[in-house]
Amino acid sequence: MTIRYGLIGSGMMGQEHIRNLNLLEGAQVTAIADPDVGMRDLSAQMTDGPASTFADHKEMLSADLCDAYVIVSPNDTHHNILLDLVDVNKPILCEKPLCTTSADCRDVLAKFALKSAPVWVAMEYRYMPPVQRLINETMQGTVGQAKMIAIREHRFPFLDKVGDWNRFNERTGGTLVEKCCHFWDLMRLVMQSDPVRVFASAAADVNHQDETYDGRTPDIIDNAFVVIDFENGTRGMLDLCMFAEGSKWQEVVSVTGPKARIDACVPGPARFSKDGKEQTSQLVFSDRVAKQERIEPVEVDHAILQAGDHHGSSFFQHQRFLQLVRGEISAPEVSLEDGLWSVLIGEAAEKSAVTGQAVALK
Repeated sequence: MTIRYGLIGSGMMGQEHIRNLNLLEGAQVTAIADPDVGMRDLSAQMTDGPASTFADHKEMLSADLCDAYVIVSPNDTHHNILLDLVDVNKPILCEKPLCTTSADCRDVLAKFALKSAPVWVAMEYRYMPPVQRLINETMQGTVGQAKMIAIREHRFPFLDKVGDWNRFNERTGGTLVEKCCHFWDLMRLVMQSDPVRVFASAAADVNHQDETYDGRTPDIIDNAFVVIDFENGTRGMLDLCMFAEGSKWQEVVSVTGPKARIDACVPGPARFSKDGKEQTSQLVFSDRVAKQERIEPVEVDHAILQAGDHHGSSFFQHQRFLQLVRGEISAPEVSLEDGLWSVLIGEAAEKSAVTGQAVALK
């Protein structure tokens, strides 16, 4: 049975979703909604079969052409679109962040509480093959009881989007919500605990400072250090720099316990590598007892790597979501509650960066 997908939004990330769905047997994009005719038509040309196009997602919902929906529109539109989908009661994959504020996330949770159709929040970093390996090794006790998690992302600036909507906090939720919700989600998952305190030091120092929009300069943060204390006594740290393209590893996720440390090392997109080729990710095991290091490459199929900028994670996420839609797994692996927490932590980090004070979460 072919599952028919409807995409709400068809910009850069929407097109990544299309390329990955094209790789999945039994998945077909049959409808695309986007107010931008150029993006809409370009995306329709990318689908494996014919896809109906709509300027308004409400028209697409009324046409009832789909078995599942993917929300991949600008962040500040997620809340209202999700509310429009409540009564449709079909499976939804909603791009991160769930909403731009925790208040809107709570509203979504309340509206969907009595609905049977699942909503999966697209935290695809969980599905990067090296990160999946790290999660599994941690759960199996390779490091012992995990005590610390550190994530470094040194990468390229925010890309150009239609209307440059991603240049201002009011539309994105702020960098520590928009970009970093992935990392808060990973920290909660790996440490198996919720945060109680967040402290951040951050600024907008380099990127987009020569740009103006109606006389306004972009206000999104481009570098930060964030420290998080968790309820179970563990802690996490994020080191973010968005003017560091050319680094060998775009992300390094490190988990440390009394027995060992594991580093998942993830390269950036091929276009930022020196030779323009996809690089191989790796896992580094540092054994405290044996005092030795072991490196394992993590291979990913080339066709999957070519389908997007997220080291194969979009494909593996869609693979699992498709199983959910077909009833092969019973619940979303990334819940609405997970989506709320990732925004809540990002909000606290943004507030801490402005006030210079740690923010307590209850």
